[in-house]
Order: sequence, then C-alpha cells, then structure tokens
Amino acid sequence: MPGLVVFGRRWAIGSDDFVLPGAFELSLRVLWWIGILVLYAVHKGQFNCPGGGLLHSYLLVLLVLLAAIICALSALVYVSMQGTISNPGPRKSLPKLLYTRLLLYFPEFIWAIVGAVWVSDSSVHCEKTVINAILGTVIASWVIIIFTIIGVLIVFDPLGGKKTFYLTDGVNRNLESSQSGQLLFNVKNTATRVWEKRIRLMCCCIVQDDDHRVAFTSIAELFRNYFSDTDLVPSDIAAGLILLHQEQDKMESCPKEPEEVLCHSPSSLVTDGLDFELENAAHYMLFAAAAYGWPYYVYTNPFTALCKLNGDCCRSRPTDSDITGSDRHNFHFGSILKITGLQYRDFIHISFHNKIYEIPFFVALDHKKEAIVVAVRGTLSFEDILTDLSADCEDLTLEDVLENGFVHKGITQAANYIYQKLINDGILNQAFTIAPEYKLVIVGHSLGGGTASILAIMLRNSFPTLKCYAFSPPGGLLSKTLADYTKHFIVSVILGKDLVARLSMPNMEDLKRRIVRIVANCNRPKYQILLRGCWYEVFGGDPDNFPTELDGRNQDALTQPLLAEESLMVHRSPSYNALDGESHLHSPPQYPHLYLPGKIIHIVEECSSKRLCSSDIKYTASWSNETVFSSILISPKMITDHMPDVVLNALNSLSQEHGSCISCQTRELNTNVV
Repeated sequence: MPGLVVFGRRWAIGSDDFVLPGAFELSLRVLWWIGILVLYAVHKGQFNCPGGGLLHSYLLVLLVLLAAIICALSALVYVSMQGTISNPGPRKSLPKLLYTRLLLYFPEFIWAIVGAVWVSDSSVHCEKTVINAILGTVIASWVIIIFTIIGVLIVFDPLGGKKTFYLTDGVNRNLESSQSGQLLFNVKNTATRVWEKRIRLMCCCIVQDDDHRVAFTSIAELFRNYFSDTDLVPSDIAAGLILLHQEQDKMESCPKEPEEVLCHSPSSLVTDGLDFELENAAHYMLFAAAAYGWPYYVYTNPFTALCKLNGDCCRSRPTDSDITGSDRHNFHFGSILKITGLQYRDFIHISFHNKIYEIPFFVALDHKKEAIVVAVRGTLSFEDILTDLSADCEDLTLEDVLENGFVHKGITQAANYIYQKLINDGILNQAFTIAPEYKLVIVGHSLGGGTASILAIMLRNSFPTLKCYAFSPPGGLLSKTLADYTKHFIVSVILGKDLVARLSMPNMEDLKRRIVRIVANCNRPKYQILLRGCWYEVFGGDPDNFPTELDGRNQDALTQPLLAEESLMVHRSPSYNALDGESHLHSPPQYPHLYLPGKIIHIVEECSSKRLCSSDIKYTASWSNETVFSSILISPKMITDHMPDVVLNALNSLSQEHGSCISCQTRELNTNVV
C-alpha cells in the first residue's frame, strides 16, 4: 500500500505493517504486566524496607502504564489487521493510535530512569527477589526503547517529505507547468543523492577513486529510476513475491499440452551435439569455479580445506612475474591447483588484482582437452558488485561484424581490461608459443561468464576457432544482433530458475509491474499473505488460492489497470505501458532488451524429493532460446541455482548419466552382435 504518512512525511512502512511486530510486543507486554502484578500481590504489605515506599509507588504506576500500553497496542494491532494492501480505508484511524502509542514512550522512558535510580541506590535494602525483578523491568524497558529507535531509523525515508509534498498536491501532477517541472527535477536530484550516499556507505571499506565516483552516480540514477514510480513499502514487495511464487507454482502444476510435453521429451536431448557440449561444460566448469580461489574451495570443503591449504602454503610457487595482485599465504593459487588438478608449470599467468571494472583471471594449459583456458572470476567483492550494477548500455565496436550492438557497460569494461592484458602484455602469445597446436577456450561463471562472453567477441577475429563457455551469465548482456552472432562460438549454461540469468532492466521492470498488479488486486490482508507464505516456503504444501479482483474479468479488461494499481504508481514509467491503453510506439521503452550470449543449454530438475535435506535430484538438459528467460521466476532456488557448486554438481550428474547410458548402449550392441 502507499507508505504511511505521519508527522507530515512519508515513511517506508505501511499502515498494515504493525500486525506482526505489534502482536509480538503485545504478548511481551501482557506477560510483563502479569509478572509485575504477581510480584506486587506476593509482596503486598511488605514494602516497609528502606526504599520500599518508592518501590510501592513504582510498581503501581508501572502496572497502570503497562495497562495503557497494552490497550494502545491492542487497538493498533486490531486496526492494522483491517482492509487489504490496496484498501487502507478501514485503517484511516491508525495514525492517531500510533501518536497515542508513541506518547506513552515518554512516561515509560521517565519511569525506566526512576527504576534505574532506585536499583542503583545503595541505601535500598529490600528483598533480593524484588530488586532483581525491578532490574529486569528496567532492562526490558530500555531494550524496547532502543529497538523502537532502531525501527524508526530503518523505516525512515529520506525522501519522505518531498514525496509527500509532491503526491498530496494535485496541482503538482501537471508536469507541463514550470513550477511542477522544477519540483520534480529537485525530487529526482535529491533521490539520486540519497541513493549515492547509501552506495558510498555500503562501499566505505574500499578505496574510492574517479571510477568509483562515476559508478556510484550511474548506479544511483539506475536505482532512482527503478524505484521512483511506485509507492510500495518493503513488506508490499515481500507479499508480492510470495503471491507471485504461489501463482507460478499453480501454473506449473497445471497439465501441459501434448505438444509442449513432446518438445521437452528426453528424446530431444541427444540432438545437435548436446551431450558433447555437456561433457565439455562439466570439464570447464571446474576452471570457472577455480577462479573464485580459496573462498570456493573452503565453501565446498569446509572441514578439510584449511588443513590442505596450510600444507601447501609454504611450497614453491611460480615466479613473481607470473602472478599479479595479492595472494597471502598462497591460499588462492593453492586452491586453484586443488580444484583444477593442474601443476604449477601449467599456468601461464594468474591475476588476483581486483578493482571496479578490473576482475581476477588466470590463463592455464589444459592438456586433457588440449586447450589454452582463460578463466574469469565471478562476483566476489564490492568492486565486482559495482561492476555488475553498472548496467548502462554502450556500443561495442568490432571490425568485420556487420551489425554492432549494445552491451552491458560494466561487464564490457571488465572484458576490455582483460583483453588489454592478454594482447598488450603478450600473455596469449606466450601461451601459444608453448602450445601452438592448442585451441583457445574462455570460461567464467556469473560476472565471469558475462565477461568471458564479451571477451570472446573481442578475440573472435584474432582466434576464429576459439570457444567460450559462459556459466550462469547475466541476462542483460548483449543486444539481439550480438547474441545471434555469438551462437557460433559461445555456449551458455543455465540451471533451473537462476535469477542472474534472467536479470535485465526490462525483466526487472516487468517484475515490478507484476508485483504491483498482484499486490493491488489481492483481497487478503497483508499479514495473512506473509504468514501463509512463510509456511508455504518452509513446509511446502499446496499454494493458497488467494482471491483477487482479477478473477472473472475478461481478457480485454485485463489490459487496463484497476484503480488500486493506479494508486500505487507515483507517475507512469515505460514499464507500465503494458497496462495503458496507449500504443507502445508513442512510449518507447527506457531500457533496450539485452539477451544471454550464444547457444543456451537449460538444465532443469526432472524429479526430486520435496524434503529440504534430500539430495535425490535428477536433471535433464535441452537446448533453449533467449525468450525462455524473458521473465524472472520466483522460487527459493532462484539463488541456489546460481551457485557455482550447484551448477557443477548438476553438470557432473548429467555427464555421469550420459557416460552410463553410453556404456549400457555399448553392452547392448555387443550382445546383439553376438
């Protein structure tokens, strides 16, 4: 729902967000009140000890104060339970109740000070039980006050005052006037500065130069553009994701059409060299995972990794000219050796240098596949995150490519950095001098997969036979022309409902539109959505059939926004044009569509136990296309399906299954021959 407006400004909390925290505090207050009442009843008439008179008054006032707080909390929780997310009308009295509850903090604060003074008074000689009880009361009061202050800071919206002024004045919605236009310009500038300060605060531990400052501003504008046209609070987004997940699960459980089942049948898995590419992908995923260094090795071997690495830390290593960047105790390089199974002499160059737009990589000789492998590391630092979030588009200029296209700015700059190292520093020349008959293979996972893909495009003219394997690359990477061009030499591997492979600005805009629609039209209170959603995510079961205002509407009506949806939009964005009656031709999208690189192998779970601890998972793989990843899927596995160890396990499972099938077919063929 629209953010709550109190004290003349908007806050990042809704009027229906007080149910769960209010009920929790209410239960504590009731138990507290009962405990004080029992203490007073047991010691009634025994307050003749030194300081007992003040204790008697303190307990009586505390009982009355707690009773008043309990009444205020009960009313606050009850009113907050009324209505729905998009219908705050039944909760219009909540701000007054909230003012009342906040006023009660003042006497509670004063009484907490009185209790602290009484407990610390050395002249008080009452029973030890009474003193400990009062001490517990004082501590509980201070804890609640401190947590309340922290909660206020969390829900504070730095733009609340400007947003409220802009939204409540109907005249200001006429953006044709110079005054309202200047106001909107000021709001946008303020929003950009707020986001920039947040990003700087998150990255306060890294050295910041001009590249960082440019990236901060670019990312701040990106976030400002994305969040500026909706009036949703964080709990609304959480409720929307829960509803989308359950709606998605209901659609997946529906019977499929016969032709849809046929096109995904296992018989289609053995065509077009899929098995060959899966075997190669399983092999090269080791190199992509090894690029993460010791964090990946320790994560996948939590009990033995440190012991093994400590044993290798003092061994000899290549000359300093072969390694750039910091690798204390040889942990990174030792982990790479353990994961890949290569020898020291097999490595041509290793770079652990990491800055924004400059990510680690290594070049090694793979004698098993007779390849020179360039492995690029994925996201592992704040600098890498900034590179990921620099999602503006820029042109990629290439010779002998008929149609150049748009690419992800941050990832392209990272690829250009590695390109300069490989070519200008003679790293590839050195590698091909050692192994001139080997082929060039570029691999990477996540950010490394996207960087490897663009690097492969840059090197394609010089090395026409190169191959690239991009594991879980970002979805918003290449324009359509470049994505089609890369189908000849790049293979992308995507597992399940991987979020990163579906991340692009148009997809994020689509997700925002879907959240606004499903949240605005759900006829259940938010606390019910959150509670039932948490139960469903943890324990499973059948998805809830939440009634919505969309039920029973015809197809034509579904193309128009409902009044509740319009109330959640501050102003129209290009993402919301799908709900407008206007033509898309008159409102071009703000962000161009970018796609995954190359040919796409999509790995999905065939069957698995629904228990959380089960490892009984079987996978199937098939060639896919970029349109399958044009929408973000909500699932608990949208994050885990992106993890490099999970991708590697899935590829190994498919590779082993393929090997066993070949052996079975060989035995069957031999039997038939005999």
